[in-house]
Amino acid sequence: MKIYLTDQAKKLSQHLAYLKQQPVMLYDTTKLTEKTTIIKIDTPKKLQELDSNFLFDYKIFPNNIMTFLTQWTTEQRQMQIGDTIVQQAYIPPFRQFSQKIIFGVRINNIINEPTKIGFSYETLKGHVEKGISIFTIENTDNLKTIFKVHTFSTPGNLLTKLVGPIFSVPYQTFCTKQGLLNVKRQLENS
Repeated sequence: MKIYLTDQAKKLSQHLAYLKQQPVMLYDTTKLTEKTTIIKIDTPKKLQELDSNFLFDYKIFPNNIMTFLTQWTTEQRQMQIGDTIVQQAYIPPFRQFSQKIIFGVRINNIINEPTKIGFSYETLKGHVEKGISIFTIENTDNLKTIFKVHTFSTPGNLLTKLVGPIFSVPYQTFCTKQGLLNVKRQLENS
């Protein structure tokens, strides 16, 4: 985790090069907090008919919360297991008037099933959280379409352990909700 007062958007490729060398933070899922958040997608389309390219381009969170650069974009290809994403989070969620926090994640699974598509990533050394996040678009048993964020996490460093209950948890909840709404808009307008 690196904290800046200036926008690092033009330097994300340098941060990505550094983060590609960082290991995944070790974790035991039995010791992490599990959370699942779901939003219903109002669409008559079947899963295979939806334009889900934005999901695999990692366009989940609104850009007032986070900007990012993916390894697969820089290498002009599709997402692969082992790819790194550099994330620049804005705290508070205002690009101009915020601290910019840089950290990274690594893709550890790509999901392509008849009723579920998506991916998951693990946090890299230095991330504010330790754990795994799974992002999926799914058709449920009752033929509804949902977007789901399923996480297993715990604070990743001393700072987030100390401020977690006061700040990190509410901010993460806010960001997840905004991500759900952003994906819903994109899917319903596709």
